[in-house]
Amino acid sequence: MSLHRFFLEEQVIANERADAFALRLASDDRQHVRALRLAPGEHIAVVDAAADYFECEVLSVGADVMVRVCRRAEMPDIADVMLVAGLAKADKMDTVVRAGTELGVSTFVPFASARSVVRLDAAKEAKRLARWRTIAKSAAMQSGQPRIPRVEPVGDISRICALLREVAGVLICWEEAEDEMGVGRALARMRAQADTAPFEGSLAVVVGPEGGFTHDEVDAMRACNDRACVVSLGHTILRAETAGVVACALALYELGALGGVGGTA
Repeated sequence: MSLHRFFLEEQVIANERADAFALRLASDDRQHVRALRLAPGEHIAVVDAAADYFECEVLSVGADVMVRVCRRAEMPDIADVMLVAGLAKADKMDTVVRAGTELGVSTFVPFASARSVVRLDAAKEAKRLARWRTIAKSAAMQSGQPRIPRVEPVGDISRICALLREVAGVLICWEEAEDEMGVGRALARMRAQADTAPFEGSLAVVVGPEGGFTHDEVDAMRACNDRACVVSLGHTILRAETAGVVACALALYELGALGGVGGTA
């Protein structure tokens, strides 16, 4: 049975000097503790502010959760996959963040593209951003992820291109892709270009909103990174929220993060 997982925003457990100490939990995590009815003797997983992982025994639950460290474990090697997702209507981005976090996406970047129906003013963006970050934290705790993914502010095409210049490879998922190249073959091409196996560095996966990308947007994203590939997700047209999750799942599988060993799909 997997352990309940908590993330500490400020506390570094290596700095604790006493065998028994209180966890400095965020207010929402305190509520979660009460909902779980944690009891003395139970074990929990804790990822601290230094991104170190510990298994802890609960000693008491009151105003504070008192614990002792049972063991410190090595964090697993995890793929660094960024999802750049075109803003979609209603609560579709909620679904993307939740499912993407469960898969192991490291960063989400909402993209206000030319065909995005949704337009957010500053107040609405701040509210949505706070919601998406809450969802990411909750999904990371529920799924046992070793980190909470970052959720970046909404970006336009110029900001997106600036981000894509900094990554090791880019997969642009586009329904108008000409040569039907899949995710596996695109990653194999990137490995060949870099002469590295397995793929090293961060990978950006880009999906559009309901109306898809314009040709100008695709051209701009391809031009900003030498290892940018336009890929197809198959012969069917996927919903915006489905495409992001499917594309990340394929990429993470090919990178070995979901049990894959690489391939040429």
